[in-house]
Amino acid sequence: MKRMHFPLQAYANAGTPLDLSRSNPDLQRIDVGDQVQLNTYVNAIIEKAGAQYAYGGYLEQRGIYERSGHFGTQDLRDIHLGLDLWMPAGTQVHAVAAGVVHSLQDNAGFGNYGPTIILEHRHADTPFNYSLYGHLSTASLSMVEVGREITAGACVGNLGSHEVNGDYPPHLHLQLMLDLEGHMGDYPGVCTKDDLPAMKKNTIDPGVLLGLYAASYD
Repeated sequence: MKRMHFPLQAYANAGTPLDLSRSNPDLQRIDVGDQVQLNTYVNAIIEKAGAQYAYGGYLEQRGIYERSGHFGTQDLRDIHLGLDLWMPAGTQVHAVAAGVVHSLQDNAGFGNYGPTIILEHRHADTPFNYSLYGHLSTASLSMVEVGREITAGACVGNLGSHEVNGDYPPHLHLQLMLDLEGHMGDYPGVCTKDDLPAMKKNTIDPGVLLGLYAASYD
């Protein structure tokens, strides 16, 4: 397929990788469940690299999800299924490919997506059928409507602040899927180790399709 549109166009070529995995020793020095401390850490990584944003997270096992019962307790969902793009609240979010607004919803609650928009794509040169944009602003839900056609690169919303995005530092959760499995306005963005094989088959790494890096997982 043609290279996807970068979902935050003004930042397309000025990013730096961000490691939020359990194996990152730097994260042992902060409380990753505190959005203020995590935001300070993320911004420090961006500033040190002289970048405008940070990216990463596909299939990354993270400790951050232990803070919220939304991800379970006995069988914790802690493997991230999308690409996170970390940048300021209010930043415009653009569609990665042409499609139609499938559904939208405010997935409110501590640790959840907050305002979320899902596009459906049915083009021969698009190797995914749905793209999910999570952690948006509340106003983003009134910018589009179900069934509206969206051109590639068109603005579909803006990044939300921690007050509305599940209490995270501002960022976009971008997830590409083959099948929504009946979900509307929502789809799991994190899974358990047991569910990972099936989720890997149903999701595609946005970072690879965006040209941010080459695939490095099994």
